[in-house]
Amino acid sequence: MFTLTDLRPYIPAALEETQFKGLGERYKGKVRDVYTQPEKHLRILIATDRQSAFDIQWCSIPLKGQVLNQISAWWFERIGDIMPTQVLDIPDPNVTVAKRLKMVPVEIVVRGYLTGSSKTSAWVNYNEGMRDFCGVKLPDGMVKNQPFTSAILTPTTKGEEDELIDPAGIFAKNLSTPAQWEEIADKALRLFARGQELAAKRGLILVDTKYEMGVDEAGTLMIADEVHTPDSSRYWIAETYEKRFSEGKEPDSLDKEFFRLWLREQGFEYGDKATWPKITDDVRLTLSAKYIDLYERITGQKFTLPPVGSTAERIERNLAMYRL
Repeated sequence: MFTLTDLRPYIPAALEETQFKGLGERYKGKVRDVYTQPEKHLRILIATDRQSAFDIQWCSIPLKGQVLNQISAWWFERIGDIMPTQVLDIPDPNVTVAKRLKMVPVEIVVRGYLTGSSKTSAWVNYNEGMRDFCGVKLPDGMVKNQPFTSAILTPTTKGEEDELIDPAGIFAKNLSTPAQWEEIADKALRLFARGQELAAKRGLILVDTKYEMGVDEAGTLMIADEVHTPDSSRYWIAETYEKRFSEGKEPDSLDKEFFRLWLREQGFEYGDKATWPKITDDVRLTLSAKYIDLYERITGQKFTLPPVGSTAERIERNLAMYRL
């Protein structure tokens, strides 16, 4: 595992955003800068190092974008038998060239455990008394970090702030048809089962995740965005889960829940900016090391540190063939 000293030289090169010319219209998401080329049916997804939590952009995490893109690429190769994927090319460690899809305007969240700290999380809502969670009936008497009997599907809306929604609400808002949602639900649960299976072989628990899907010009439903990354998913270390759960402790986590919990420990309250802590370089580097550790645990491959220098210049060179 890389030390903070190993990673410190990459702080100045952290990729906050891109402003590339000739790649199409740019959309700035929470983490990705997306360039769209409608005439070629392409989207160029550039994973930056931006770090968000609780729908707030906090800072940049060195090498995070490379980790996210390469973990997604690894997973996309292992789920193509379940459903078609968006991927056309990986021309740079931070970049995926993808098919341009008509996106389903719903985040497809699958959960295996009662956990979480955000306002849409299963545990926060359960602890406040909710037992009908996105159309799923939950029993009384569950405790935090307990597994569900089987994985559950708990969608949310897309927007400035995500909101929980059930299938009836999805249909009422015309976000999906019942037939399409049936296919989405089936594929999402199968993707999650594959994710849990492969994670378990690496000593990890895939706790929950979100998927985004869309349809191509032929009407084929495809998996898009990212798959089973530490930004879209929660991972725990399997070896220590049972003991920590029995002691009422938080599981050993390898995802950005570490950052959420750290913010809470500093006294963070969403509506009170006076409680928002300063993010130190050591916190940034600790999270960077966690992202890299998760990449190595999942893939079984050693993470390759890039040459220290301008990430943006390297990406722009590698995308030359896609300029309009």
